[in-house]
Amino acid sequence: MYKIVYAVLIAFFISSILGPILIPLLHRLKFGQNIREEGPKSHQKKAGTPTMGGIIFIISSFITMAILINKPSDEAMIALYSFIAFGIIGALDDGLKIIHKKNLGLRAAEKMILLIIVSGVLGYYAATSPKIGTKIFIPFTQINFDLGIWYIPFVVLYYAATTNAVNLTDGLDGLATSVTLLVMTFFALVSFGLGHYNLAIFCGVIAGSLLGFLRYNAFPAQVFMGDTGSLALGGAIASIALILKLPLLVIIVGGVYAVETLSVIIQVASFKLTGKRVFKMSPLHHHFELSGWHETKIVSLFSIITVILCLVAFLSLPAII
Repeated sequence: MYKIVYAVLIAFFISSILGPILIPLLHRLKFGQNIREEGPKSHQKKAGTPTMGGIIFIISSFITMAILINKPSDEAMIALYSFIAFGIIGALDDGLKIIHKKNLGLRAAEKMILLIIVSGVLGYYAATSPKIGTKIFIPFTQINFDLGIWYIPFVVLYYAATTNAVNLTDGLDGLATSVTLLVMTFFALVSFGLGHYNLAIFCGVIAGSLLGFLRYNAFPAQVFMGDTGSLALGGAIASIALILKLPLLVIIVGGVYAVETLSVIIQVASFKLTGKRVFKMSPLHHHFELSGWHETKIVSLFSIITVILCLVAFLSLPAII
């Protein structure tokens, strides 16, 4: 447990130091955020705020893990590799947006191909690993369901859903950072409880890095994490839960991500079928924003909801904790 605390503190310290170094650099490189014209009008003043800030907590996490874990094949390092791999995909997306000077990066098909390649490799690794295998735990039961040949297709869809859900949640200052900080804290405790001590350290590293990053990402944000950060975090969450054989738990503990994604699906389906919108704007956080809520109030509410969902998630695991 002491090592987890050290992991949080070291990662927080490094992330806090990197902020004042990298944020001005992103400014000088003109890596400013391009705001969607169809987004909330209040967001137009955020145009030019540096994006790709996810590199702050990615670098911080990498350095901290290199200090604490010295076995390249350790399960915690596998989670780190996926964290970095999805971050690279996000960086490609952010880079193209910056080059084109529009909120358009990788094409949907291009991004999906890259996601499939990375998640397919991770799915194959998990399926062939004697420590993971093709079974997944069903929350609120004592069932470990074996997906068999459907495991890898499931994993590919699972990673695509999780990474995109976290990406959609990253729409307000500090929102995705705050929610994910809580989710990582939850998985640190669960990993420790299940005896995955190094994985618990990795969760602590991410949590500490995000805590340092939040100092610069909270309202009013000095930097945005961009797809670089959101896809990396989605990949990390998905990998941690996969290693623990708890991918379905992401739906519970990451309920905010799920609802944000569902709001987009409902909005698109409703408009195409009836020509009417259910929400003032999707994802859901924009609906609240256009209803007169301040960003900080929305972030606070979603964080409170995530804490409650984490407690519910704990109750779903009596058979294994």
